[in-house]
Amino acid sequence: MLPIFDGHCDVLFRLDDDSNLSFNKENGLHSSAPLLRKGGAKVQCFALYIGESIPEESKYSNVLHMVDTFFNQVIEPNQDMVLVRTKQEIDELQDHQIGAMLTLEGCDAIGHDLIKLRTLYRLGVRSVGLTWNHANSCADGALEPRGGGLTRFGFEVVRENNSHKVMTDVSHLSERSFWDVIEAAKYPIASHSNVKRLCDHPRNLTDEQITALFTNDGFIGVTFVPKFLTTQAKASISDILRHIEYLCELGGVSHIGFGSDFDGIDETPKDMKNYGDYPKLVGALLKRYSEEQVKGFLFKNFYDCLPG
Repeated sequence: MLPIFDGHCDVLFRLDDDSNLSFNKENGLHSSAPLLRKGGAKVQCFALYIGESIPEESKYSNVLHMVDTFFNQVIEPNQDMVLVRTKQEIDELQDHQIGAMLTLEGCDAIGHDLIKLRTLYRLGVRSVGLTWNHANSCADGALEPRGGGLTRFGFEVVRENNSHKVMTDVSHLSERSFWDVIEAAKYPIASHSNVKRLCDHPRNLTDEQITALFTNDGFIGVTFVPKFLTTQAKASISDILRHIEYLCELGGVSHIGFGSDFDGIDETPKDMKNYGDYPKLVGALLKRYSEEQVKGFLFKNFYDCLPG
């Protein structure tokens, strides 16, 4: 089974939101421990996402609670799940082990406080998205009507990411914010975004944005969110392949992979119900691409763009 490095899932949000769910059972989650093992996971990014309904004064404590959930439910009960922060730690994983990497989806939880951000780095966060879909102290998001760019504090956050060798995630940013990040960030990625030319959604990226990411040694994780894949009624693996093919045509064969957004979506592609279905996608890729290229899509491309 070929190893997979998936750039985004929201299982921590699901676990925090519903106490009846367990990461260690197949009980309604898309990316539980049993499903990660079944699907061939080697490294999985776990997003820290704080819902917009959480009061401002509670957001940082909420994100710390989610970090606690990560260690209590993902790491400590599973001897094969290992916190990873660097390429070296990924290299040190044994064959049966799965690396678990923390990411921050939106900086709402830190307010204007870089100490909070640096604390999250120390807890293991290795990628930071400045916004979710709307505006905050850092930037405007993809659904913010005014379409502004980074704030002064947003640029400070990017500089902090650079100095700590942390990736800056452009998924969810407005287009102007995207271009600000491209100018300022040393390690830009789009953890879970698709091609706007193929599916005209505000969360997808234009050809110019995609090319800029590739030029700056960035990475784009093709996501399985149906409304980012197609305007048709039902999305499928064929739609995922369509986005992969287009990105390859833009010169991204060494810069593309996957950011499923499992557990962050209510609906999945009809033949990708959960992480356990990854082998279906792998099989479809191997019919179109060389094994070396498929290994790149599944793991090596994201690994190669990691800082350090």
